[in-house]
Amino acid sequence: MWQFVLAVFVTMVLLLFLFLTVRFIPNNRVGVVEKRFSAKGSVKSGLIALNGEAGFQPEVLRGGIHLLMPIQYRVHTVRLITIPQGKIGYVFARDGVPLDGGQVLGRLTESNNFQDVRAFLKNDGQRGPQRQILREGTYAINLAQFVVITQDSVQYLRLSSDETATFQRMADIITERQGFQPVVIKGADDNVGIVTVHDGPSLPQGTIIAPTVGDDPGRPDVFHNGFQTPESFLRAGGRRGRQLQVLVEGTYYINRLFATVEVIPKTVIDVGWVGVVVSYTGETGTDLSGEDYKHGELVQQGQRGVWSIPLMPGKYAFNTYAGKVIAIPTTNFILKWVASEVGVHHFDEDLSEIQLITKDAFEPLLPLSVVVHIDYRKAPLVIQRFGEIKRLVDQTLDPMVAAYFKNSAQTRTLIQLIQQRSEIQSRASEEMKEKFAHYNLELEEVLIGTPLSRAGDHNIDLILQQLRDRQIAEEQVETYGRQEKASFKERELREVEARARQQQLLTESEVSISIQANQGKAEYQRSLQQAAQIRALADAEAEKIARIGIAQAMAIEEQVRAYGGPRYQVVQQVMNRFSEAVEKSKIEVVPRVVVSGGGKDGGQAMAGGNALESLLTVLLAEKMAEPASAGTSPRSPETESLREQIRQGLKAKQEGDKA
Repeated sequence: MWQFVLAVFVTMVLLLFLFLTVRFIPNNRVGVVEKRFSAKGSVKSGLIALNGEAGFQPEVLRGGIHLLMPIQYRVHTVRLITIPQGKIGYVFARDGVPLDGGQVLGRLTESNNFQDVRAFLKNDGQRGPQRQILREGTYAINLAQFVVITQDSVQYLRLSSDETATFQRMADIITERQGFQPVVIKGADDNVGIVTVHDGPSLPQGTIIAPTVGDDPGRPDVFHNGFQTPESFLRAGGRRGRQLQVLVEGTYYINRLFATVEVIPKTVIDVGWVGVVVSYTGETGTDLSGEDYKHGELVQQGQRGVWSIPLMPGKYAFNTYAGKVIAIPTTNFILKWVASEVGVHHFDEDLSEIQLITKDAFEPLLPLSVVVHIDYRKAPLVIQRFGEIKRLVDQTLDPMVAAYFKNSAQTRTLIQLIQQRSEIQSRASEEMKEKFAHYNLELEEVLIGTPLSRAGDHNIDLILQQLRDRQIAEEQVETYGRQEKASFKERELREVEARARQQQLLTESEVSISIQANQGKAEYQRSLQQAAQIRALADAEAEKIARIGIAQAMAIEEQVRAYGGPRYQVVQQVMNRFSEAVEKSKIEVVPRVVVSGGGKDGGQAMAGGNALESLLTVLLAEKMAEPASAGTSPRSPETESLREQIRQGLKAKQEGDKA
């Protein structure tokens, strides 16, 4: 019976031994082995027992079954360290060589990403926060030796309650610096990264920017690839502090305990501008402005001072902590001496109207604008002398321009100042060009506004009102004159329009006149022909009448001669007329009863002759004092002369007709 009990006891002891000896580690965990006692004693220094001493052992147990002497070993099961994609893990070493004086982070030690504690310690790995970081992946790390800080947790094997606050403070610093994510500078954002290194030797006295080091990819031993390998940076001679070298577009896995990155915009020089660089770092160069120029140093690019060649339009990855880029417009810009207006560049935001005193003691305010141009090649000289354009405007141009116009105003009355504005403006443009050129500026034009009244001063307003009234009167006179001209022109227009409307009638009248003129000419020709015909007929008739007259005259003459002379002819004509008159009047001159004398001769004489004719003949003979019974007389000379004239006329007429 006792043998059975012994066997059972031994079995139970063996099972208990096996239970206490076997250690199972899941595949997603590791076992940190702590040796409780050893024949070699305890660890003399540090935390990790490298030689089998009692203490935390450097090696960890991976997933699986492990046999360990019970009671002697204690296994602390911890999770594997997993760093997600695009994240960064930080490591703090509990054991190792102390940090050197001034050293902040432990140097890089070959340890298979902190998975080989023995190699880390044998290679003089340093205790404290490490320069090396953990990239994405899973790591079997001894959390007794190393504390791993990730974005999600702080993983370590807790040894003391005081460590928790220390590690959490370290995690907070990394979070504040956004250290669990890489530095990403996007090209579309036009940014650059300004790097400040927190480890390494300090800068020399008087140096504010650490110079560029290790930027040659041809030297892998010192090429730090954008501060991603701190050891290469330090081997290249890098120093702590703000760096001259900047980060451009890209992704950088930088240990934020080693270096922090400030993202700032690129320096952009727009078209129409240049950038004058004032460098705070670099070697001291030779002053290019000459020994006689005492307004600062003009140096070559890369040296300390004002660079002699400005930056042309474009984008620049310029470190604004290492220098300053002053944008200078190369296009014309306007400076306005007007309190209520500010130019686009804001160089004139402190300028106001110039206070003048005229010759007649008025005190107007003169608004003024000045167009200025800066040659891009002379922009460094301007900055070298004044530091910035606004200081140039406030300290030099403002008092210079104000003094010029104050002096000019003292020689003119207010009205002259107003009326001679163009002359003053042209003269100012010419005279002030030389003064502006002295300061490496080009004066394009001076523009003078209308003088204004000061607050509470109404005298200038009255003068201006009088000038306006005078101008209005002159304009009214001019307007009336133009209206008169317009009326005259309107009348001319109406006449032209009326003439145009009557043009057809005028044309018809002219045609009618032409027709009538032609008809008149035809009538005239017909009249000439008729006149000629009438003349010919008249001449013929006249000739006929003349011939008849001559014949009658000759007949009468012959009758007269037959009657016994002119007196008998006259008696005959009178008697003929008397007989015609008696016949027409029907007067009975012969009595119805004829009383005869009874005698033979007497009765015959009264019946055969005409008693009345005899009576009249006696009376006329007595009147003419001629005897009634006178005989026939010869032709008178007058009759012969008349007859001769008639003959000559008829002869001339015949000769003319023949001709």
